[in-house]
Amino acid sequence: MRLKIALSLFLFVASALQSSAQPALDSSGNGLLKGVYYLRQVFYFVADESGALGGAINIQGTITFDGKGSYSFTGSMLDTAANSTTPKNFNTNGSYVIAASGLGYITGIDPEFSTDHIAGLVSHGIFIGSTTDNMTGYNDLLIAAPVGSTAASNGTLKGTYTVAYLDPTFPGDALFTMTANGQGGIGNVSATEYLATDSTSTAQDLTNVSYSFSNGAAQLNFGGQATSTTLIGGTETLYVSPDGNLVFGGSSTGFDIFVGVRGATNNPSNYDGLYYQAGLDLNEGTVSFGYTLLDSYYGSLQAFSTNIVGHQRLNSVLLYGGARDFTYYDSYTLNNDGSSDDFFFAQHYISSPDGTIRIGSGLGPYLSLNVALQAPALTGPGVYLSPVGVVNAASSAPFTAQVVPGEFLTLYGSGLSSGVAAAAVPFPTALNGVQVLINQRPAPIYYVSPNQISVIVPYATESLAQIQVVNNGMNSNVVTQSVGSTSIGVFTNNPVGGIGYAAALHPDYSLVSLASPAQIGETVAVYLTGMGAVSPPIADGVAAPVPPANTTLTPLVFLLDSAGNYPQATVTFSGLAPGFAGLYQINFKVPDGLVPGDAALEIVGPDSDTFESLISIASATGTSSAAHARPRRANRVPMGHMLSPRQFRGGGRWR
Repeated sequence: MRLKIALSLFLFVASALQSSAQPALDSSGNGLLKGVYYLRQVFYFVADESGALGGAINIQGTITFDGKGSYSFTGSMLDTAANSTTPKNFNTNGSYVIAASGLGYITGIDPEFSTDHIAGLVSHGIFIGSTTDNMTGYNDLLIAAPVGSTAASNGTLKGTYTVAYLDPTFPGDALFTMTANGQGGIGNVSATEYLATDSTSTAQDLTNVSYSFSNGAAQLNFGGQATSTTLIGGTETLYVSPDGNLVFGGSSTGFDIFVGVRGATNNPSNYDGLYYQAGLDLNEGTVSFGYTLLDSYYGSLQAFSTNIVGHQRLNSVLLYGGARDFTYYDSYTLNNDGSSDDFFFAQHYISSPDGTIRIGSGLGPYLSLNVALQAPALTGPGVYLSPVGVVNAASSAPFTAQVVPGEFLTLYGSGLSSGVAAAAVPFPTALNGVQVLINQRPAPIYYVSPNQISVIVPYATESLAQIQVVNNGMNSNVVTQSVGSTSIGVFTNNPVGGIGYAAALHPDYSLVSLASPAQIGETVAVYLTGMGAVSPPIADGVAAPVPPANTTLTPLVFLLDSAGNYPQATVTFSGLAPGFAGLYQINFKVPDGLVPGDAALEIVGPDSDTFESLISIASATGTSSAAHARPRRANRVPMGHMLSPRQFRGGGRWR
C-alpha cells in the first residue's frame, strides 16, 4: 500500500501543476549481546589528501558483554605507530547500547579511541560494525561472534567454506574455497585474487593448508609468507561461530581481515528480505582519478526479486570529508551454485545454506569485503511499531538511514489503526483515532491503516527522534531514530518506491518519461522528500507558500549515463512544492555531455547522498534511443568538490 501512496502522491502533484525532554537512545536490545565473543577489528588511517594509507591497527581477542550495557576485553593489538612487529596484549572495559532492532554501538576498544562509537548491528548473535563517525580520519571494520559453550576444536571446523579476504595495506582482495576435514587438514587451496589496480584476477595456489585449535581459536597455516606478488601467506588466527557456519579472523602481525561461510550449493529459498550489513571498499590508483579511495560503512539493505534498496552510513575522508548517509538502488544475479553477482558495487556474494549470512568480495580493481546478516523476525503485541519499520516514503531507504525534519516517513507495524483513512492538506495530527508522537510532538498524518502510517516529521525534531503510535488511546512501543540535516529520497512512478523513473515534470508540467524524455538544456522539476529545513520556516503539515520556501541547504545534482558520463547539473530551485505539504521540489538544468537513454540521478546533500532513480534523456532528435538499463557505478566515483581537510594520523608504509 505504501508504494501506491508514493505513486498517488506523485500523480496528485502532476495534476495540480498542470518542547519536550531530550530523547534517549533505545537500550532495550542490550541483552542481544551477552556472553563471551570472539572479535577482530582492523583500522586504516589516511596519510594525506593523496589518499595514501598512513598507518594501520589490528585488534583481536575476546570481548565479554554483560547483557546490560558494559563489556570487558582481553586480547592483543598491533599498531604501526608503535614501530613494532609484535602485538601488544592489553585489557580494557567499555560500554554498549543496542536497540530492539539490533542497531547500536560499542564504545572504542582501542584506548586511544575509547570515546568513539563503533556503530553496527546484531543479528543471529553476530555483531558487525564500523566507527563511521570518528573525527580522526580512519576507516575500520569489526566482526564479533559468540564463543560456544564448548570450546571449538579441530572437529568443529569441518566442511566446505568460502572465504572473502581483504588487505588494504597490500593492497588486494581474494576469494577462495577450503574444505576442512575436522582433523586439522585442509590441503590445497586456490585463491582468486585481485591485486592493486588489476581488473584481471590471478590465482594463488596454497598447498598443505592446515589448522590447529587451542583454547577455542585456531591457527590457520597457509604456508610461506605473503610477497610482493602473492596476497596470502603465513599463519592467521581463525574464529568460528558456535554453529560452525561463520569463520573470520586475520593475522596478528598483519592488517588483513577475512570472513567465510559454509557455502550454499544452491540458492537459499529465503534470500529476499532485510539484511544488516557492514564492510570496506578500496579503489586503487588510476581507477580512482589517481589516488586511493577507501571507505567503510554499516547499514542495511532490502532484497527482493533480484533488486536491492540499500543504505550505508558511509565514512570516506576523500569522497565526503567524513561520514554521511548513502542510499542506493542495486540489482543482483542469482547463480546455480548458491552465489550471486552484484551489479552496482561489482561484488561476488556467497550465502550460507540457510541464507542468514552473506559475504561479498570485490571484483578488481574495486577491492572490497562485505558482511550481511539476515535481520531477525520482529513482532509484538497490541499496537506495535516495528523497530525496523521506519523508512523514507519516497526512496524506501531502510531503517538505518537517518530521519530529518520535514521528511515524509512510512511507518510499518501491526495494530496501528482500526481502519484505513487518508487526509487532505493541511494534514491533521490525529486521523481515525490515531496519533504519531515524535519526541512527544504530534506529527502531521497523511494516511493510516492497520499495518502502515504515512507521516511528516515535525520541523522542530533534532538530535534523536523517538517515534510512538497512539491508536485510540493505546500506546505502541517507542522506536528511536538518529536525526540529520537531509535524508534525500526521490519519488518514482514505479510501484516500488525509489526504483525506476523519477517523478519529474517538463516546464509545461507534462511527465518526463520514456515517451517524453528530458531534453539537454531544459529545466526539469523532480519531486522528493527529506530535504530538511526551509526558509522562511512554515508550520508542520500545512501547504507550502507562494512564493516558495527554499531549502536552507542547496543540494548538488549529478547524472550518470550508460556511457559513464557524469556531469553536474545546475540547480535553479530547491524548496517546498507550493501548495503541498511535505513535498519538496528541485529544478535543475539537464547538462550537456549525456548520451540518450536512461541516466541515473544522484542528489547530494551536506550529509546524505541518494543514487536510486532514473531519468530518461532524449537524443538530438528528441527521442530516447539507448537501452533502458541502469548505468553501473562500481563503488563510488570520487567527487573533488566534496573534499575537505581532516585530522590525519601519520606513519610510514609498513610493507
